[in-house]
Amino acid sequence: MCARPSSPSRPSRPRRVRTRRPRRLVAVPVLLCALIALGTPPTAAADGTDGTDRTDGPEGSGTSAEVVRLYEEASKATERYEVERRAAELQRGRVKKIDRLLADERYQVAVLREDLGRMASAQYRTGGGLPLTARLLLADSPDELLRGRRALGQADLAVTNAVAKTQRAAARLTTARQSAERARGVLDRRTARLARLKRDIETKLESARWTLQGEADEAVAAGQCRGAVRLEQPEPAATRAWVAPVETYELSAGFDSAGERWARRHTGQDFAVDIGAPVRAVGEGRVVRVACGGAFGIEVVVRHPDGYYTQYAHLAAVTVDQGDAVRAGQWVGQAGTTGNSTGPHLHFEARLTPDLGSGVDPAKWLDERGVSLEPASTG
Repeated sequence: MCARPSSPSRPSRPRRVRTRRPRRLVAVPVLLCALIALGTPPTAAADGTDGTDRTDGPEGSGTSAEVVRLYEEASKATERYEVERRAAELQRGRVKKIDRLLADERYQVAVLREDLGRMASAQYRTGGGLPLTARLLLADSPDELLRGRRALGQADLAVTNAVAKTQRAAARLTTARQSAERARGVLDRRTARLARLKRDIETKLESARWTLQGEADEAVAAGQCRGAVRLEQPEPAATRAWVAPVETYELSAGFDSAGERWARRHTGQDFAVDIGAPVRAVGEGRVVRVACGGAFGIEVVVRHPDGYYTQYAHLAAVTVDQGDAVRAGQWVGQAGTTGNSTGPHLHFEARLTPDLGSGVDPAKWLDERGVSLEPASTG
């Protein structure tokens, strides 16, 4: 038996707290909630309808399309921001590396200059202040003095050349550091601009999400399901026969788990996602129910060729109508928090029949079809 589906333990990303407008309760949703609490699922009619009035036109299509557009913009902005942020971090690392090399070169210059100083002092102590002729006359071994003189001169020249070489290297490194710093400054400014753009898009997206949810709440409260929002579907990214119901998610409440939020046990698997996130058909099938009343709020039920059914609940909008054929990965709706839900998430069920109470463990059911659900996943 199923009771009230859960909300996710936490949203997939932080959002601003907004005051939700009160929902207008009508007799049909109250009756359906009572039936679910008693464990008596409402039975779908033979033609797949649920007895709930449905408006003819896609009243919220503009908001749904705007949410999808802003999702795409936010995704692209995030991608650009991450590319620039990584580039800035790499440039920052390059500057640090140049700083270390520059410090080494400056240290080498100091050491070589000390060597020159010691050589000069040693030459002075051994008579370096006397003319060479006088030192030759006074020396016990003039030949040895000349050899020492040549060796000292060669050492002096080697140290002088080494100092000049390290000074040139230090100058090159200084130029490279200045160039790297300028490049890093450009990247930092660009990253800051992209961060502002990203925040602006996310703010607009959050507002659009709650507008979409408000429209969905009004439809549920009135007991009038809006028509399908015909959004432009993405090109199939894979040829897999089965996929997860949402592309990016975190798992929250699992199948058959207990809690105060459900009258008995949890009947599906919850995916923590944002309002407006595209919800996908997990496999090929045909839509047998689109409903908007009761504890599940706006829901879609799909029948698959192997005889099993999948349910997608607490939606903010649907993109299919009853009778539509769907393929694996096709959008059937947008996630929300309609019905008996305390936060945005998708409630997903795998069933033996289209009705509540015939559910099987959806994680195991998907795993048998090659789809492994991870605690935090993309795909």
